[in-house]
Amino acid sequence: MISPALPPFDWVAHRASALPRHPAVEFGAEVLSFAELDHRVSAFAQELLGAGVRPGDRVGLLAGNSAHYVAAVFGTARAGAIVAPLNWRLAAGELAWQLNRIGTRLLLHDQAFASAASEIARAAGIPAMSIAGGADGAVSGPCEWPGTWSGDFVLMFTSGTTGRPKAARLTFENFFASAAASAFNIGVDPADRWLACMPLCHVGGLSIATRSLIQGTTAVIHAGFDAGAVNRALREERITLLSVVPTMLARMLEADERPYPPSVRAVLVGGGPVSRDLLERAAARGLPVLQTYGLTEATSQVTTLAPGDALAHLGSAGKPLFSVRLRVAAPAGQPGEILVAGPTVFPGYFDDPEATARALRDGWLHTGDIGLIDAEGFLTILDRRHDLVVTGGENVYPAEVEAALEAHPAVREAAVVGLPDPHWGQVVAAAVVLRDARAPGWGELEAWLRARLAGYKVPRRWLALDELPRTTSGKLQRHLVRTRFGGGP
Repeated sequence: MISPALPPFDWVAHRASALPRHPAVEFGAEVLSFAELDHRVSAFAQELLGAGVRPGDRVGLLAGNSAHYVAAVFGTARAGAIVAPLNWRLAAGELAWQLNRIGTRLLLHDQAFASAASEIARAAGIPAMSIAGGADGAVSGPCEWPGTWSGDFVLMFTSGTTGRPKAARLTFENFFASAAASAFNIGVDPADRWLACMPLCHVGGLSIATRSLIQGTTAVIHAGFDAGAVNRALREERITLLSVVPTMLARMLEADERPYPPSVRAVLVGGGPVSRDLLERAAARGLPVLQTYGLTEATSQVTTLAPGDALAHLGSAGKPLFSVRLRVAAPAGQPGEILVAGPTVFPGYFDDPEATARALRDGWLHTGDIGLIDAEGFLTILDRRHDLVVTGGENVYPAEVEAALEAHPAVREAAVVGLPDPHWGQVVAAAVVLRDARAPGWGELEAWLRARLAGYKVPRRWLALDELPRTTSGKLQRHLVRTRFGGGP
């Protein structure tokens, strides 16, 4: 007779029992063992319950990278609530809208964002609470916490082509499958130390902390990306794994000319193609680069290119990870939309059945990205979500910037595109048709946008046009806009 499936278990409690003294999280001089992390998670869960948070509630988190951040994420899970990591680079109005969109009960914050959180929480009509308050306090909570460690774990906001962000529901099962797929791909060494220098509010950063916890290894967290600090960590702090975007890798190689130690097992590079020159320079310095392709709705990684294939399959993002199914909606060898299926694919967007139905069809996630699969099964990405601009690893959707520009009284219409840039990968560029009434300088439009959008969304290049190029049906021809900038089709 087959026994019924056992219920999910608390990841942190399990690691605290199995590996109590093993370092779980390092942040600067602060080192938390799994037992110490478990205590902080319980203390934090107790605080949330005391603040009136109940199972199923949504809790926003506005904070920089830290050990407290990790404890807050898993403390929220232990309390049975769902955490929504917020991108601190967004404007206050954008964040308040996100909190209201998901019906957030409480906004968590660290000391650095206390003032901003107070303003945002007031605008959203909810209370704010520091994540540092009782993290090290005594725990007198229940023997069994409300968290089920199943179903929705994180609500991760991801921009849509309409310009309005959508909250992707990422489950415990999604993150567990992603961690397992990573383990099958590059293996797990008990001494692994994965450096997280990307924001934990992004799925790529948060996945490092979650993956390390599940695998029983150490997440080494930096406050942000600093090429010199990352280089020192690789050489002096026994870092074995690193995740970056191409611009970060380029800055690391430019920061000094010293080789890297053989203890670095892999450098995962996503967020855009890696040039041959960058690959060759990294290889010459001893960095084994693994190119990857992923997206929030698939809990980060989908495919990975092994180091041995990097130059032979230049521009490819590799093959699907274990348990991931991949196909292109086109005849063999032809470009088409990339479709993904498997246990890492999210169940849908929060309270948005129409967007969910568009994204998930017949068991497949329709990514909107265009690619092709060659005869050997390697995926090459041709276009990132149609008109998406990827600048310095951040995603910018033109429609959102265009809407903000066209709200200015002097702007009749605007078209936003991405132009190639050796430093950022792409930069945001705006072609603007001005009204006759007044002609503001670009500085005025920049100030207008900075008051409404994150700084990385503000165009770096500007162009005044008499009219935007459109088809006879009125559809904007972005490739012609790029041509006007001299950026090619």
